[in-house]
Amino acid sequence: MNSTSKKFFVIVLLVIGFAAVYLAFFKPTVRQSDVVSADEQQGSSSVYLDALRDLHGKPVSMDENKLIFMNVWATWCGPCNMEMPGIQKLYDKYKSHEKIAFYIISDEDAETVNPFIERKGYNLPFYQFSGPYPAALDGNAIPRTYIIYKGKILAEEIGASQWDRPEIVDLIERQLAEI
Repeated sequence: MNSTSKKFFVIVLLVIGFAAVYLAFFKPTVRQSDVVSADEQQGSSSVYLDALRDLHGKPVSMDENKLIFMNVWATWCGPCNMEMPGIQKLYDKYKSHEKIAFYIISDEDAETVNPFIERKGYNLPFYQFSGPYPAALDGNAIPRTYIIYKGKILAEEIGASQWDRPEIVDLIERQLAEI
């Protein structure tokens, strides 16, 4: 490779790197829907997961009277891992709040998730779900994150995001003030 080719290659790599960082951390804010009810979005199916289990295998019911922060992720997913520290910060801010519940959901078994949690030091409410997702939450992309209240998807994001940024905190604060 001559000097000009090397410079061009380095410039291309820098542009790709900057684009990746921008898309991961500085893309536009979370898309807020027009607050359409779950019934309007998908017929009569609920947006709440009914076969949810904690990492000990115990059934868990989603609290339909709380503001729900739901993240669908996997240990092997790079973008999921990138956004997890921001989710942890957001959770730390609201974990004592009685009007909000966090559900960090994977289809992986506890033998896979628990070592990951221990290694990373996360203190989040992790759950397992292996059934079909309701139509409004269905998708094959991860991470997927939803903010839900009373069966309505208030915000959703497909792909990695920085969840402790001011716009998200403002959205949550506005919703909590109305509950």
